[in-house]
Amino acid sequence: MKTLISCAYKMDNCCVELIFSDGSMIAIDTIAVENEIADNMYQRSELDYLIYNAPLEYADLILNGDPETYLKTVTEYKPLDS
Repeated sequence: MKTLISCAYKMDNCCVELIFSDGSMIAIDTIAVENEIADNMYQRSELDYLIYNAPLEYADLILNGDPETYLKTVTEYKPLDS
């Protein structure tokens, strides 16, 4: 089984990178993820918070979780009435 050595956000390529003991690497393109699953600025803000403050939890959510359900649960979006 591969052991995770490091997980960090790399600002130069906008990716959360996971590096394993066998030399393999997973890079999650955070911009592509936001474009795909975030519907509004509140959801994007939640993803940004995870990227900068908890990259390992962000990677776990994207690779193993259900990010759409998570974002609907933790964010509240009420459009302004016209």
